[in-house]
Amino acid sequence: MTWTSTMSSGYSSLEEDSEEYFFTARTSFFKKPSAKPSETKDVEKDREVRTELSRDEIWQKIEQYNAMTKDHLKMTLGASGVYTGFIKVQLDLRRPVTVRGARGGAVVEEAFYLPKGATNTLHISSVHTVRQVIVALLNKFTVADNPAKYALYKRYRREEQVYVCKLAEGEQPLFLRLVAGPDPDTLSLVLREQQTGDVMWDAFSIPELCNFLRILEKEEQEQTEAVIRRYNTYRRKLQEALLDIRGPS
Repeated sequence: MTWTSTMSSGYSSLEEDSEEYFFTARTSFFKKPSAKPSETKDVEKDREVRTELSRDEIWQKIEQYNAMTKDHLKMTLGASGVYTGFIKVQLDLRRPVTVRGARGGAVVEEAFYLPKGATNTLHISSVHTVRQVIVALLNKFTVADNPAKYALYKRYRREEQVYVCKLAEGEQPLFLRLVAGPDPDTLSLVLREQQTGDVMWDAFSIPELCNFLRILEKEEQEQTEAVIRRYNTYRRKLQEALLDIRGPS
């Protein structure tokens, strides 16, 4: 089953396909250059930022942050020195997720494609970690998959280049948001699947691994069918172009 909506938004709290090419005998074909800035994954490490600030420094940064934010999602400093605020996480999942639901009084699990580009807003504190944010997002969408399957990335723009870096599970997203400010071009957070080499496969159960295999087999079948369709299209276009050149016999 597939979600048909392309965008969605949500709020929750931790405290509470390839292109087609066509051609004729008179025209050549080529891929149009993308207008989007290129994206580079994990190509450089940011200079280490301070992970601890004094209470006065935190207060000053919160004041600056709240003065700049335009969506009224402000941060608040508590008496204990822990501050709370909001982060927005964009979903960029390429594969279906296992969603748990109820049907006929029984708990069932089904595969869904979450709408790509959907953004969820989380209310968290400065002590919450990347791992906790991932778990909260999965709970928000009733995803039954193991959280180890997913990772949180930070995406930022430098000049005309977009960089994406994976965050460690112990990092604190709200601190990163505070330091970067509210501008999403300076920093945005994205939930993605782990890279294959990073997945801890021994953390998954046998049914989960079997589900992965079913998903991969389905993707392989879909890709095979897509290649066959493109081949048949190219073949037909080539035959039409040859007939056009030769003319009627």
